Amino acid sequence: MITGKEEAVPNYRCSSSNPLAAIIGEASDKMTIAIATLLRVHNYPQISHATTVDFLSDRQQFPSFFRTIPNGNYRSRSLVKLMQYFGWNWVGTVAEDNEIGELATQDLIQELDKTEICIGFSETIPNVYSAIKIRHVVEVIRRSSVNAIVIISYELFIVPLIAEVTRQNITGKVWVSTEAWSTSASFYKGSQARTVTGTIGVAVHKGDIPGFKEFLLRLNPFTSQDNIYIKNFWEHMFGCSWPNAETYQAIAASDMNEGIKFCTGSEKLNELNVSFFDASESRITYNVYNGIYAIAHALHDLYMCIPGEGPFENGTCANIHYFEPWQLLHYVKNVHFTNKLGEEIYFDGNGNPPPLYDIINWHRVPDGNLKNVEVGRFNFSAPHGKDFIINNSALMWNGGNTQQIPHSICSESCPPGYRKAARRGQPICCFDCILCSEGEITNQTDSIDCLKCPSDHWSSNGRDKCIPKTIEFLSYQEPLGATLASVSILFSLIPAAILCTFVKHRDTPIVKANNRELSYLLLLALMLCFLCSLIFIGQPKISTCMLRQVAFGIIFALCVSCVLAKTIMVVIAFNATKPNSKLKKWVGPKLPNAVVFVCTVIQVIICIAWLSSSPPFPEQNMRSQIQKIIIECNDGSTTAFWLVLGYMGILAIVCFIVAFLARNLPDSFNEAKFITFSMLVFVTVWLSFIPAYLSTKGKYMVAVEIFAILASSTGLMACIFSPKCYIIILRPERNTREYLMGK
Repeated sequence: MITGKEEAVPNYRCSSSNPLAAIIGEASDKMTIAIATLLRVHNYPQISHATTVDFLSDRQQFPSFFRTIPNGNYRSRSLVKLMQYFGWNWVGTVAEDNEIGELATQDLIQELDKTEICIGFSETIPNVYSAIKIRHVVEVIRRSSVNAIVIISYELFIVPLIAEVTRQNITGKVWVSTEAWSTSASFYKGSQARTVTGTIGVAVHKGDIPGFKEFLLRLNPFTSQDNIYIKNFWEHMFGCSWPNAETYQAIAASDMNEGIKFCTGSEKLNELNVSFFDASESRITYNVYNGIYAIAHALHDLYMCIPGEGPFENGTCANIHYFEPWQLLHYVKNVHFTNKLGEEIYFDGNGNPPPLYDIINWHRVPDGNLKNVEVGRFNFSAPHGKDFIINNSALMWNGGNTQQIPHSICSESCPPGYRKAARRGQPICCFDCILCSEGEITNQTDSIDCLKCPSDHWSSNGRDKCIPKTIEFLSYQEPLGATLASVSILFSLIPAAILCTFVKHRDTPIVKANNRELSYLLLLALMLCFLCSLIFIGQPKISTCMLRQVAFGIIFALCVSCVLAKTIMVVIAFNATKPNSKLKKWVGPKLPNAVVFVCTVIQVIICIAWLSSSPPFPEQNMRSQIQKIIIECNDGSTTAFWLVLGYMGILAIVCFIVAFLARNLPDSFNEAKFITFSMLVFVTVWLSFIPAYLSTKGKYMVAVEIFAILASSTGLMACIFSPKCYIIILRPERNTREYLMGK
């Protein structure tokens, strides 16, 4: 081809003109690589119609190589896109056991690594048949949960594999084919057709070459004598033999010629019903057609060059009758035309054509055989959104199913509310679904991490959305709040009624016996104690938060101060009757009034300091109960709060000690026993309050404090005033000076 002689003369050209313009071919990968390696030395253009090996696109190694079939990387990208489209993230690969199969598998794996698709297994099938190896591969397929299997091989090596799969009755698999076997008719008939039904993959783009069918039908051994294949083709198509010496010898030896059909050349090709003449299904042939036209256009461009405007040095042009290979190579690189089917033909910087694939799906027809159906197309040079087109309604899967897309996944998708947790030692496609923690959500499938809800929201039970937290406070509308409010108002009427009773019977001995003014003040304070509980009910505000503890502290300090003053007066009144007692000067209203005033003012000072330094304020507590926003009063200063309670405790304890010491005084003047018991109840209630208060949260903490206020107020009122009321109302005959002084 290069020297112009049948006998090669290295490094010499022996003809006056260039015998070779370019080479179309080869189909075989190995042969193509060998030829390309040689032609690159001489810069002869070579256009392959079937080789997809990626490294042939390396312009440093193969500067004169071109092809009219997309390179293998586009095939890998197409297959990966198909898998992504159908949701297959758990796939297997089977490739022919040679360098080409290994390179193709590596390229596919590189593309898969860019996605979330994992490989469940990767096996090879031998180029030389090995039953042991074939059974091993089939056993891997049978045991694996992978349902989508990519086969990268020529059909010659696949046939034993599919035969063994059929023999073991393995069904439900989706075979993903490459252009090497996606249109192969080897499996269309027989028992294997059921196994490979639903096969889907990519195929070389086909084209209906104008006039090609008519050209084939005009072939004849007598008119196409330069075609060295025509006679063999004729014998194969018509099942006849051409008569020759060997044929006659065979007839003479057998003495019979009934079984031999001679070819005459008059047979009609158009009477044959074979797919060979269906030019609309031309695929590799269409690539050859485009390659030849590419060379023709390059030669035409070379011929049409205008001297002075040429692409070579000083604007020169090449001579169409005698040109150097590198000169034609320049035009091949820049060829760009539209063929008769309206498709653009050109080569990119790496010698590759516009990447175009047909998507093929194998359908089973009523007679049990298969046919391939074009269901879509890949066109990587098209705008985004139009580069991948597929007709879902035309798809058929293994078993004849046309509705449900087969699954090939290692783990089911995690629904909203769950996150993916990788399994140790397994691919990322294999994972467990873990429910999001409380307060976290995922609102989409297959989330890796859960998202925290905003502080004022909480996760739903399904952990798929954030919902506003329930706002909680002790309100008048709820049963607990309404009950406590009713009890507070009702109980506040009792000291009011007692006060009215005392005022009505103010001149009786039982009322006058122990400083009735203090009794009036104590009853008024008790009434306020019951009513101050109402401040704790309702949505906390700045004003109510500041008033709650202050009112509670001051009013209770006033109550206990009154009780303490009464206790002190009991002691002083008894001891003042002794001869020469110096306590007589303390008998009267000044001392109890001073005690009440001083003890109450101290509490007032504490409260003023509290409000001045760190006053209580309303806040939204989102920490105590995770699903609720508790609107509560922040005490501002915890120290000040416990100081108020501590001061009341000190007053109560002092009062209790004084009353306890005075319990044995004469009964006519003695309230000490009742005061002792009332202080015991008071102290017990508030000591119980502390652990109960600290162990509750939200509105129940407020309810505990209200209960403590009501219980301690009721204890004071019942212990001190119930005996007096009993005498005034039920035993008026005892309400006399004589009875009180009787003992």
